[in-house]
Amino acid sequence: MFKKNARVLATGLLASTLLIAAGCSGSGDNGDTIKGNVSGNAGGAAAPFTATIYSASVNGTWDDMQSRIGKKITKKTGATLKIEFPVGGATAQKIPLMISSGEYPDMIIPEKDMGKLVDAGAMIDLRPLIDKYGPNIKKVYGEYMNRLVWSKDDDAIYFLPYAGVGGEQLEANGGFQIQHRVLKELGYPNIVTVQDYENAIKTYLDNNPTTDGQPTIGMTLNAGEWQIKISTTNPAFAVTGGSDDGEFQIDDESHEAVYHYLRPQEKEYFRWLNHLFNIGILDKDSFTQKYDQYKSKVSTGRVLGIIDQVWDYYDAEQVLKKEGKFDQTYARFPVTLDASIKRKDLQSTGYLAGYGIGITTSAKHPEELIKMLDYMASDEGQVLRSWGIEGIDYMVEDGMRVIPQEVQDKKSNDANSFKKESGVGNYNFAPMYGDGVLDSSGNSYTTNVKSQIIAAYSDADRETLSHYDAERYLDLWPQADEFPVKAWGAAWNISKETGSELDVLAKKADETMKKRIPEAIMAKPDHFDTVWDNFMKDLDKLGIEKVNDLTTQLVKERIELWK
Repeated sequence: MFKKNARVLATGLLASTLLIAAGCSGSGDNGDTIKGNVSGNAGGAAAPFTATIYSASVNGTWDDMQSRIGKKITKKTGATLKIEFPVGGATAQKIPLMISSGEYPDMIIPEKDMGKLVDAGAMIDLRPLIDKYGPNIKKVYGEYMNRLVWSKDDDAIYFLPYAGVGGEQLEANGGFQIQHRVLKELGYPNIVTVQDYENAIKTYLDNNPTTDGQPTIGMTLNAGEWQIKISTTNPAFAVTGGSDDGEFQIDDESHEAVYHYLRPQEKEYFRWLNHLFNIGILDKDSFTQKYDQYKSKVSTGRVLGIIDQVWDYYDAEQVLKKEGKFDQTYARFPVTLDASIKRKDLQSTGYLAGYGIGITTSAKHPEELIKMLDYMASDEGQVLRSWGIEGIDYMVEDGMRVIPQEVQDKKSNDANSFKKESGVGNYNFAPMYGDGVLDSSGNSYTTNVKSQIIAAYSDADRETLSHYDAERYLDLWPQADEFPVKAWGAAWNISKETGSELDVLAKKADETMKKRIPEAIMAKPDHFDTVWDNFMKDLDKLGIEKVNDLTTQLVKERIELWK
């Protein structure tokens, strides 16, 4: 799942318990106007009330609504939000425990557990509330409202997706990462294939066995917890020309689903990782270290290469930036198994409705909750959430919003502090437009525009990119228009019925993968094929072809539903 950005990500989302201590305003474009911006919808405030929200997404920069944006939202809507996050990121038991007890928060951002809550009857249909109180919500989703429908058998809308609507991908945030200092010392070599990547790391490691008095690490993976998919197994389909459909690959024309580990070419990628492990380039702790240990290791600056998503190593890189170790931060490249392969990271999913926020049957004031979300979805609310406060977080010059250099420097080099103080990025759990969509003033709703992406780069980023004739990392990747739009969105985004045959078999396959993949990578080279063959036999024995067939059926149903 690369796009946490829609998925994990992406998103800088909030997470758990929201206290909404005052009613939300009415809906309509009759609010006051931010100079250089567009109107919002804050009408008269309703009576204060308290509500709770749980989210499965951890946000270490949540500001308890004491940020500039948080205070502004309270002023405009009367709402005060208080968030409880999963302890240590552990979410696996939280929602099942809620379901078992029958006690729910008022609102919830459950990510992959949406289906469990719907099956338990925990969520209310938002459609009547949207029809009555959500003009801005309707405006944002527009032609894609039908994609919010739960299934072909249930036309309720239980969740409002937080993925940006109508935008375009303006940056590449995955691939293979390698430190700028490695590239510079080696004269900025081509980094196209896994062999190129290995050669660069090995050469630098041989010449620089220590960093700041500690052993230099060639490469590490964040594979000790659930991120094994992000850092280890998802790259297997990416480097072999597959698109991001989670644990499956979907044929662009037939729409047939295949559990992606069954693809023969992926075996060769894992064989390469096995090779790196056995020659000492790949960190021996990759499959046992916890996430905090991984981030701590990367933040020392002694790890030359990682395979990850920006959101996953973001905190560690911020430490390096604060310490001025910009040459030990990371460039990223669309590495493939061989030079003939084109990575599909940028293949369009169309509007990817899916992970979002919903209101539970326990909510005492659902009308006020939807009003709050509708304000956040208004033009004024979106500009506030993305840009911050005019005169502090941005200026308006000749009608265009501009981020002052000193603010940009803090956003880039001390991002966590900036988010806590400003609130920018902390309120992205409500409907919003995507990157590149313009408001009525001609400005982008989000700050993620080409000029701001480039402005956020460090000098090390700019120097590296200049040697590869690129302005952005995205320029290094095969572009979206080189691939067909995926009519089903993404398979990882399609919910399975809890307890269904597919749900049970898919979990067994997942457990098998988490056992066999580390075993194969850490095996002696002459034992790799044996482990891999056992992996394939295990999958066959549990009924992987049935998993493929049932997933294909869901994909085809999604295509019909979205038509």
